Amino acid sequence: MHGTPHIVSDVMTTTVVSIGREAPFKELVQLMRDWRVSALPVIEGESRVVGVVSEADLLHKEEFRDGDPDGRTQLRRVKDMAKAGALTAGELMTSPALTVRPDDTLAQAARIMARARVKRLPVTDDLGFLQGVVSRADLLKVFLRDDEEIAEEVRREVVSYLFPAPASVLRVRVHEGVVTLAGRIRDTSLVPVAARLVRAVEGVVDVDFDLSPHQDAAATTDPDRAGGAGRP
Repeated sequence: MHGTPHIVSDVMTTTVVSIGREAPFKELVQLMRDWRVSALPVIEGESRVVGVVSEADLLHKEEFRDGDPDGRTQLRRVKDMAKAGALTAGELMTSPALTVRPDDTLAQAARIMARARVKRLPVTDDLGFLQGVVSRADLLKVFLRDDEEIAEEVRREVVSYLFPAPASVLRVRVHEGVVTLAGRIRDTSLVPVAARLVRAVEGVVDVDFDLSPHQDAAATTDPDRAGGAGRP
């Protein structure tokens, strides 16, 4: 029913700074500062991604400057202290790298970021070669969609299927990403379904309803008389 969802290639950054395994510690810090990024993909050969170095990896050197004051678990302590003594990207990186594909949906990328608690992901093809980088900020770009563009998609992909005229007559309004469906409908049991489908439209912040049921399809010609606002 829905149109094709946005995918990672729609929003990713294709101009990417990357480094090799032998890149020294200070170069990593310099690149992150200059490019204003929180992580760098580590590549080898013809841009095949083999790992990622993040700000968190670099901070271990400062964290352990005065020893290991907290009582973390032994395994984590050993790993963190090893990174504190690392001098190159190959020694610092997390490997294998957590990546996404260009044709993954934005929802898939967002779930990976949330579960792994990372801010950026390298985008690779099926062979593992670097194609770009996607960040949290990139994923939020869908919320910059024009209100009328969202409204048109809701009319086309949701309303026309669930509430076809003349049995139902609905107006679709969108303001700052919040969708309101107003009018008269024959089958009120479809409201929860409509709510779920509208929220699945990319760029939608929330959905509200101003609907009234009716018994006679002929009574649907005046949606401005609808009342009974509700939010399922």
